[in-house]
Amino acid sequence: MTIVCGRRQLRRPGAVVTCVENHDGRGKGRCDMAQATKSTKEFGDKGFLRRLTLATAWGEGLDGFDLGVLSVVLVPLSKELGISPVWAGLIGASSLIGIFFGAPIGGFLTDRFGRKQLFLIDICLFVVFGVLQAFLTEGWQLFVVRLLLGTAIGAEYSIGSSMLSEFAPAHRRGRRVSYMLVFWYGGYLASVAAAYALLDSLGWGWRATLATSAIPALVVLGLRIGLPESPRWLMLHGRTEEARAIIDRYLGGEEHMAEANYDLDTKTEAGWRQLFDRRMRSRTFFVSTFYICVVTPYFAIFTFAPKVFGSLKLNEMAGTIFANGVAFIGAIAGMLTIELVGRRKQLIGPFWVMAAALLVIGLWADAPPTVLVSAFAVFAFFNAVIGNLTAVYPVEVFPTDVRATGVGIANAFSRIGAAAGTFLLPVGIEAIGLPWCLVIGAAMCVIGAVVSQLLAPETTGISLSHTGTVAPLSPRVVPA
Repeated sequence: MTIVCGRRQLRRPGAVVTCVENHDGRGKGRCDMAQATKSTKEFGDKGFLRRLTLATAWGEGLDGFDLGVLSVVLVPLSKELGISPVWAGLIGASSLIGIFFGAPIGGFLTDRFGRKQLFLIDICLFVVFGVLQAFLTEGWQLFVVRLLLGTAIGAEYSIGSSMLSEFAPAHRRGRRVSYMLVFWYGGYLASVAAAYALLDSLGWGWRATLATSAIPALVVLGLRIGLPESPRWLMLHGRTEEARAIIDRYLGGEEHMAEANYDLDTKTEAGWRQLFDRRMRSRTFFVSTFYICVVTPYFAIFTFAPKVFGSLKLNEMAGTIFANGVAFIGAIAGMLTIELVGRRKQLIGPFWVMAAALLVIGLWADAPPTVLVSAFAVFAFFNAVIGNLTAVYPVEVFPTDVRATGVGIANAFSRIGAAAGTFLLPVGIEAIGLPWCLVIGAAMCVIGAVVSQLLAPETTGISLSHTGTVAPLSPRVVPA
């Protein structure tokens, strides 16, 4: 194992060098050597960890479920309400815009007041806004309600991933956090299939179909009642006795303490502003950029999947369900391999594959249907493989005192791209045609690959206290 500190390389088996500056930003900083062996056991109450994983992952699945339903009902609701392509784009992007505000605000509140309270409050808001969709009569009303719903979804991203990562053992953290994206894609797939069935087979209206998102939210609410606060957050805020009680009851006591390295977590006075100072801005730039490059082409294509497949003269319903099914399989594959392959390899390679797939569709739009469907399947599969890392990397590269805020900022920046892509795609199809829109998507994948090659660290199996070291990010900061 090679550890880089300044210009010197040190070699010591199982060691991590933590390079940090003084908390006030002055001085030359220091390098502390600490042993960080990779854990091979899972301590504590496994039933509790399963419940927490399910409560968090299902919460993420609600976002996929809600957006999947919208992708199906957007066409009939546009016809019924007589809205223009611009309003259709705004409604399609409304929840993504809401995420832009909800993610950083929810993250800031979560870092300040704790994970537990926000974890419960946010799901209650999701239920309320989900039900409200059944009573809307105007396009602008739908835009406002879905904007508020998106705010709750954004907060969920920041709260849930921080909560789960701070309980999960290091050697299984990536897989457990990846369940969030598996449920996201599973929720999206289930909602697309259900929405088509409700609209076409049972004759439901688009309002009632949209409001079905409140049903799984009620299940999640039941799972979250009674969950404890994050011991890592409690430790950071000096509430040691409360944290130890939770650790002893749920996480395995002293064995967990030896692995978690809580004593390395520190709290600074800078708060969220440290996300943009010279020691940490490379981390903020990395997660925000690769996140944008993953979600922008995905949301642009899949929110308007029926229209995209129709433009290519493919069966809209079959193509949409097939593509989302492949994405679900990709999410499962990414979850199963993330601890084996490692974060860096699972991120960089798929970006290049996605770029190639979109170029095939964009530059050969009159290709045989088999080629087009195969290219879409390749894109959907590898986008989902990378999608797991949009949940894993942000919680790993930010320190505990700003973890939720950092996740929120990354989500906010990513949703700028996602909302722009969703809003501009129908306009772009009219102006320059779908093929060139897909070429632009391929270019974004190339940008994501290059940035990841330069900055993505290998964080597999390392405790959060080490992966969140406050130092400029590079592939060598966290040991491979």
